[in-house]
Amino acid sequence: MAALSDWFWDERFWLPHNVTWADLEDPAPGVEYPKAGHLLRALPLALGIFAVRIVFERFVADPCAHILHIQAEVSRRAQPNAVLEKVFTSISKSPDSRQLDGLSKQLDWEVRKIQRWFRHRRNQDKPSTRTKFCESMWRFTFYLCIFTYGFCFLWQNPWMWDTQQCWYNYPFQVLTPGLYHYYVMELAFYWSLMFSQFTDIKRKDFLIMFVHHLATVSLISFSYANNMARVGSLVMCVHDASDFLLEAAKLANYAKYQRLCDFLFVVFGASFIGTRLIIYPFWILNSTMFESWEIVGPFTSWWVFNSLLLVLQVLHIIWSYLIVRIAFNALMRGKVSKDVRSDIESSSEEETETNQTRTASPKRENGTNGHFAAKPWTQNDDSW
Repeated sequence: MAALSDWFWDERFWLPHNVTWADLEDPAPGVEYPKAGHLLRALPLALGIFAVRIVFERFVADPCAHILHIQAEVSRRAQPNAVLEKVFTSISKSPDSRQLDGLSKQLDWEVRKIQRWFRHRRNQDKPSTRTKFCESMWRFTFYLCIFTYGFCFLWQNPWMWDTQQCWYNYPFQVLTPGLYHYYVMELAFYWSLMFSQFTDIKRKDFLIMFVHHLATVSLISFSYANNMARVGSLVMCVHDASDFLLEAAKLANYAKYQRLCDFLFVVFGASFIGTRLIIYPFWILNSTMFESWEIVGPFTSWWVFNSLLLVLQVLHIIWSYLIVRIAFNALMRGKVSKDVRSDIESSSEEETETNQTRTASPKRENGTNGHFAAKPWTQNDDSW
């Protein structure tokens, strides 16, 4: 274990040339540099945030949903059937026409009845609008609070106005209480999202979201461990700037305020594109790639960090394209697109399936709720 630890924390990887971990010991009593051990404190805090979320959704978000007349849909449960349950869990949740014909003969049921059973069974695993409202209200509240804190903190620090300050005297930059609290709170929140995924109702994008949260935790931890916390705080603030707007638009959508939802989505799209296609590359990437090269010089973890930030920029471009496409479609249809990952299927789908079963294998899922975020970018609740 000692050999593995020495290999992982190799100074030639993490630190600039001629700098050692011993050089980063606390310079004076009460003054310290970032240390990887600090990140462990985020784990108990994540459990605390998770507990706060439960209380918040129960005593704040749920009463708000009641005031807005957002009811928890009571979907009809599928009657117990061992054969269909085995097909549902092991083969397909949306059987095609050939499978439906086979099940119809095996059970002596009409195809329509089997389709209805699968529709009811799929809806059992999907969260209600009220559940999604409470979840989005919690995220909106946290994102708004953390963005407000981060922006106010950075406003008072010189590296917000002059990004070269991120690299002067690097890595010997003292950790301030405000920077420490900002980092640990962000890290704890994303740990809490990883925890809550295993207790929340499972969605189609479970694996994608889990990987995303893991990547976010890794990036935050990586930048803290090698004391790139100043530029890391800028990255977090830029990403937090649009996240609360996305959740606000979701809340308006769940409350059936469609015009407000569309307006907030447009504001979110403008904020997203402005922060992640303009501010992020021309302000932050310019600093991490060019200013740091001139002031500090490249080293191994510098290459890794910048590579990850460039990958993030590629994702920004992809997500921005999806946002623009959704906004364009919204203008054409008069409202934003629906989220296919968790909506309750409407009964009208049954009739559509009945008419098409013999000639096609429909895989469309219509929802009762308009929800603008399509599956490819539902992961963009994220900070990094």
